[in-house]
Amino acid sequence: MTEADQTIQPSTPPVLFPSEENDRFGRVVEHAPNAMILTDPHGTITMVNAETEKVFGYLREELLGQAIEMLVPQRFRHHHSGLRDSFIQNPGPRPMGPGRDLYALRKDGSEFAVEIGLNPIPMGDQMHILAAIVDISDRKTRQEHLERSLREKELLLAEVHHRVKNNLQIVYSLLDMQSAQIDDQAIRDMLRDSCNRVRSMAQIHQTLYQSEDVSQVDLGHFFDDLLKSLYASYVVDSNRIAINTNISQVFLPISSAVPSGLIANELLSNALKHAFPDGREGKIDIYVGKTGDNTVKITVSDDGVGLPENLDIENSASLGLQLVYMLVDQLHGKLDISRTNPTSLSIEFPLAEAS
Repeated sequence: MTEADQTIQPSTPPVLFPSEENDRFGRVVEHAPNAMILTDPHGTITMVNAETEKVFGYLREELLGQAIEMLVPQRFRHHHSGLRDSFIQNPGPRPMGPGRDLYALRKDGSEFAVEIGLNPIPMGDQMHILAAIVDISDRKTRQEHLERSLREKELLLAEVHHRVKNNLQIVYSLLDMQSAQIDDQAIRDMLRDSCNRVRSMAQIHQTLYQSEDVSQVDLGHFFDDLLKSLYASYVVDSNRIAINTNISQVFLPISSAVPSGLIANELLSNALKHAFPDGREGKIDIYVGKTGDNTVKITVSDDGVGLPENLDIENSASLGLQLVYMLVDQLHGKLDISRTNPTSLSIEFPLAEAS
């Protein structure tokens, strides 16, 4: 008889338990919906079920009596025996390699992603291992597709923020150039205020563009940039006006970041322009933080001259104050004002209702 005429003789599965229990265990394994492989302490395959044949492409006769490493990709085999020994020393039902990507090897040499659950099976004085193997290659492919699609959308969104920021900077530059051609100081001041408003919006989009999460703004980062811009715009002498900040880490979605950024710009601008006339010295305190799980508070206070007694804040003709009230309403928030000792303007708004 030649080698070509020889056929592989099926191995006889070992007796796991006495009679009836053995039959019951065998039926459970055979009809399980996942690939089930039983190995002895040395990693020799002693039992497989029908699903194993489908998943790996082997006949069970080709697997019985072989080392389990034949189903493990070559690059992982040198670790496998050590992991098996570790399991036998500390047996217990658990997933294999939690948090790691696991792969198995088919008969045709192709690899596929798997999840593996391990269970110890005592047999006399030896501990066998029952592995339940699930082919997750389709799920893995869908997950990778979703992750790739998400990365592409994040890149697109970042590019949108970048372009919006650039366009706003162009508007800022045009306004700045226009103000340089105007002799009327009052009009120049109005244009400067408009420039600062446009720039504050541009800074929000710049913060988003530079952030790992392009869906929300880090208020602390934004305030740092805003303060630098306003210092430069109003030529603030830091020896004359000190600014103290108490800013907690607060993240806002773009829907509430833009209006709150504009409000912050107005409050800080007003303090820098009006609180310390004629070289007066003083300080500005800025607070940003959460007062509840979903409530944000922004407060700007100063020890300057205070608000004029005859100023009707709610009906003021000032564009800045009108803008603040409009934006606070947009955020479904509230504005609290203290006129003196110190002068303080504070807004609170709920994140859940910001639009």
